Amino acid sequence: MRLYSAKVPSIAGEVVRSLVAAGDIEAESPREVEADVEAVLSNYLAMEREVNDRTKELLERTGRGQTEYGRVREQVAEQKGIKVGEDTLDFLLDQVVEIFHHSSHVDEIYPEDVVLRRKMAPIFKKHMALEDTLDGEVRAQLKHVKEGTRTWDIEYARMMDVVKRKKGLS
Repeated sequence: MRLYSAKVPSIAGEVVRSLVAAGDIEAESPREVEADVEAVLSNYLAMEREVNDRTKELLERTGRGQTEYGRVREQVAEQKGIKVGEDTLDFLLDQVVEIFHHSSHVDEIYPEDVVLRRKMAPIFKKHMALEDTLDGEVRAQLKHVKEGTRTWDIEYARMMDVVKRKKGLS
């Protein structure tokens, strides 16, 4: 699962609206709470970009291949204090709950943190699962290219950019 910048306002709005409507949080200005959540998510995306750039730089400098990308990326992310990959969702949920506790725009939080996380998770999953759909679309268009080859890598990246642009995600 992956967080896309185009989905940040949708996630923030839906999370805040659902929690306010359920009476889980009170906020005199829900729009300000949405802005707080958007800031957390946007900050994560900026940090993730830094991690990706640093990972590529390290791989190039040390002469290691792309096969080590995932492992090196996790190490760089850990140094930056964020989680990537499968741990992204849990990390983001923790960050959003934390901002609720520290935001001057949230007047009251009624349920425990674990309940808030449980209620927000489906919203995040719905918006973040988009990557699986995009991957399937791209793979369907690349049936003629042998996976694992340099050509595959290039065409996959190119087609992913095309599909994301069509859907307004890049």
